[in-house]
Amino acid sequence: MPGSIGPVLNIMRGEFNRFNKNVLIFLLSSIGLIVFPHVYHLPAAVLGFFFLLLGWRFIGIWKPDWLPASWFVLLLTVLGVGLLYSQHQSLFGRDPGTSLFVIGLALKLLEIKTERDIYLITYLAFIVAASQFLYEQNILVGVYILAVCCTLFATLVCINSLQPRTLPALKTAAVIIAQAMPIAGVLFILFPRVEAPRLMLLSENHQAKTGLSDSMEPGSISNLGLSDELVFRVKFKGAIPPSDQRYWRGPVLTHTDGRLWTQSVHKDFNRFLDTPKFTGAPYRYTLLMEPQDNPWVFALDMPAEYQPPLRLNANNQLISTELPGKRAEYKVTSYPRYNTGYITKTEYQDATQLPGKPSDKISQLVRQLHGFDSPPETYIQQLLTHFRNENFYYTLTPPLMEENPIETFLFETRYGFCSHYAAAFVYLMRVADIPSRIVSGYQGGELNKIGNFLEIRQAHAHAWAEVWLQDKGWVRVDPTAAVAPERIEQDVNVDQQIASGIVTFVSPTPQTLVAFDWLKQTRQLWNSADYNWQRWVINYNSMSQLQLLSSWGIQNIKTMLYSMIGLIGLIIAVLSWFLLYRKQKSTDRTLRLYNRFCKKLARKGVVRSESEGAKDFAERVKVRLPEQSAQIDQITDVFIRLRYGQSSGQKDLKQLHKLVTRFKTED
Repeated sequence: MPGSIGPVLNIMRGEFNRFNKNVLIFLLSSIGLIVFPHVYHLPAAVLGFFFLLLGWRFIGIWKPDWLPASWFVLLLTVLGVGLLYSQHQSLFGRDPGTSLFVIGLALKLLEIKTERDIYLITYLAFIVAASQFLYEQNILVGVYILAVCCTLFATLVCINSLQPRTLPALKTAAVIIAQAMPIAGVLFILFPRVEAPRLMLLSENHQAKTGLSDSMEPGSISNLGLSDELVFRVKFKGAIPPSDQRYWRGPVLTHTDGRLWTQSVHKDFNRFLDTPKFTGAPYRYTLLMEPQDNPWVFALDMPAEYQPPLRLNANNQLISTELPGKRAEYKVTSYPRYNTGYITKTEYQDATQLPGKPSDKISQLVRQLHGFDSPPETYIQQLLTHFRNENFYYTLTPPLMEENPIETFLFETRYGFCSHYAAAFVYLMRVADIPSRIVSGYQGGELNKIGNFLEIRQAHAHAWAEVWLQDKGWVRVDPTAAVAPERIEQDVNVDQQIASGIVTFVSPTPQTLVAFDWLKQTRQLWNSADYNWQRWVINYNSMSQLQLLSSWGIQNIKTMLYSMIGLIGLIIAVLSWFLLYRKQKSTDRTLRLYNRFCKKLARKGVVRSESEGAKDFAERVKVRLPEQSAQIDQITDVFIRLRYGQSSGQKDLKQLHKLVTRFKTED
């Protein structure tokens, strides 16, 4: 029907000019939502520049004369480049690159003159939206970016619609995105994944989270006791160990000046160490480490089996050889029962170091506990009994001990966190010439009952001691358990610990307990979803892909590509059949209604030619039936919109049915 195409195109151009303000408002609002999450990542000056120009462009919708001239836009461009360099001192990298796109997007907003400019701005906005994933990759960010990209796509739908209406455009965009999701899923799973070389990876170190340090002084770890920041999650293959066996090994501290404890400089003499002997049943598990500043992997004490990029240093601490600062997953096997064997000269020297001669009060205490004249095992039990019976207390807020902290803690305050007990215990062991050292790490872990995995947070930070005993090797001794056994045996209630460290404890009512339980279940549900998102989506690398496809019987790249092409072809065929069937069904009904209208006119002697367009036919009919011109124009316009428009739907079809039914010709 060539006679109708020209008028339709004219209608489309006219409608766009009529509604272009709405399209611009929709586009600018979408762009503002896309850039908004970058308030956490980009300099305030860059974001201020962007939102200033965005607001300027909003005003220009109603005040076009207020928009800047070309020479002023050029001046703003120079200002934007200068601002970019002053904030980043570079034009390359993640942050400068993102700022460059944001500034470029803001400048381009001032040059909207044609539909081509809107297309260009929309595509540039998609790039800015994708840049958000360089900073955050959780589910909420994914849903948010998908939503704002849907609004951008709806802008394109508006531009190409007969009637640019917001809600129908959003619905169309959502339907198209939903149809594309199965293909995107197939490509994500089956398309060969290529790991970028390390030199090409964007730096993310500033995203890493600080936690345990490679040094410790009295009270340092207690600062973490009030933080619920996630450190890592653990999924066990089989039974989960009881709380009193969940010691997650971190840095081992051997050198002290009487206050500060640090790691030994001797950490890589593995070839001189005895081979550990493991007994009993092992625990096999998967660690999902959150980004951090150090390459430490907190394995369950004692790690026995692991794979690259992990290695074990001389202090039995797992270290990753990969760059820190990104989320990583590791599979480890640990044995709770072990014997590390003999002690080397280097270990003995490090584990008996003292900052000087102990005071008379310290020596007298060691003598009183038979540290000089009894076996090490007896002395250890005597010291633990001393902590248990002599009014020592465990607290998250110990008093300050500026001078001689160990002696002050033992003889004056007697209030301390795990670091105080571990430091005092190791010091008293060394005075008796028993090799000992502090191990820092985490203890316990909150069980997520929905996902059946452990969540270890900064509030689980802990310090304990190790002593070397003949025929047993390094043996863990936790002096905190002598004072606060519930801390070890029942695990940390993170929420209550944080609350008790901030406000005075108030006895909860039954209503608050129910509300707290409901909130905790909701949090665990969310954490479980986030855990699976991080494992199966964010951490889906070439190794994960190889393991998954191997379990499906796909062993090589050829089979992978054939499977991918086959599945995509099947999805396209199903979608095509569905869309064509629905379109054909809708088109058939539209034609039936219009032919019904034409038959009514034929009875009046007005017969439509096969080559005659709907618009031309309507003009000829109105000459014969001028009293029904309004009805004829209505039926023709709705028919053209249904036949050629992109935003028509069931509402228009119902309207056409009603108009044709009501149309009567006088015989």
